[in-house]
Amino acid sequence: MSAVIDKAVEELNGRLAGKGFDGTALFVFSGEGSVVVDGAGARAGEAPADVTLTASPETFGDILSGETSATAAFMTGKLSVDGDMGAAMRLASLLG
Repeated sequence: MSAVIDKAVEELNGRLAGKGFDGTALFVFSGEGSVVVDGAGARAGEAPADVTLTASPETFGDILSGETSATAAFMTGKLSVDGDMGAAMRLASLLG
């Protein structure tokens, strides 16, 4: 497994600790792999999801660090969102 995916799983689980996400999201890290997020937390892998978010590892890193907002990344084309925008917005609010 990729160090990028390992770090993403760790960071996402830390952000989601004690919070419930009532959907399923798939984060696709271009060239690295993917992470599934659901009510049980984050884990490496793929699964059918309500929403798929695709970006470079650098863009996801900037979003998680707070350097870039998910909205700004989406509006500038650095983040692609496919599927349920409501689920994407609920997840964004949980991740802060």
